[in-house]
Amino acid sequence: MTEEINTALLAELKRLADAVQRLAGPPPAVNDWDAANCFVWAPSRQHLQPVNKPNRVTLKLIRGVDHVRDILHENTVRFADGYAANNVLLWGARGMGKSSLVKAVHEDVRRESGVALKLVEVHREDIASLPTLLDLLKDTPYRVIVFCDDLSFDHDDTAYKSLKAALDGGVEGRPDNVLFYATSNRRHLLPRHMMENEQSTAINPSEAVEEKVSLSDRFGLWLGFHKCSQEDYLGMIDGYADYFKLALERDKMHAEALEWATTRGARSGRVAWQYIQDLAGRMRVHIDRG
Repeated sequence: MTEEINTALLAELKRLADAVQRLAGPPPAVNDWDAANCFVWAPSRQHLQPVNKPNRVTLKLIRGVDHVRDILHENTVRFADGYAANNVLLWGARGMGKSSLVKAVHEDVRRESGVALKLVEVHREDIASLPTLLDLLKDTPYRVIVFCDDLSFDHDDTAYKSLKAALDGGVEGRPDNVLFYATSNRRHLLPRHMMENEQSTAINPSEAVEEKVSLSDRFGLWLGFHKCSQEDYLGMIDGYADYFKLALERDKMHAEALEWATTRGARSGRVAWQYIQDLAGRMRVHIDRG
């Protein structure tokens, strides 16, 4: 009888231990910084997932944004060399190469400087876990760019408070070895109606608006990307064609590229790249973005 009781108690203890383990979740992963130069943050396990083949283009393929390209490159060089640099918000028109520029500049600076500069992408839905990520990054021997693509917040989203604290707020502030780059279609990250609602219900309306706008103010550099002209668009086409050695008569290629843009209702770097992919496929030319 005693043996049966002991067996039942052991089974119950094991059941309780398994339940506690499930509630605790998986243990934190062991992160290997030498596994790659680019990572994706997985907050559930506090894991930096290595990306062995990042989706990026070589810097010289990005055309029509020379001014902002040079500013971002210089800021990144200073950071890689251990000097003061600013958090950067790249905002503006869709398809003009905002995220492509971040990834291309990171790779170019990393190769030129010889510094083990790392890029960690944080998905928009994981912004609230930024404090945990920064706590993990502050003890690493590497300089790290934390990157969030297509950043914006909905009307009932409070995760922007975590972003504000992560950028330069809180007692500790942002670690010296970490910089934050983000892309967005909006300059102020929050929809206008959200600011207006806050203003109408606040005791002090001006303070409510300042609370929302101050999020963008955490970025020392605002780099604007605007819709490209026809000249810039065709310059992108020519640059791609020369790089990939697409031997099509220039006037014919321009006419096709303009028709391609017309069917999509816009001219942008993304549309130019889509046309080049189509052209290369028709010409049976393999393309490698570098």
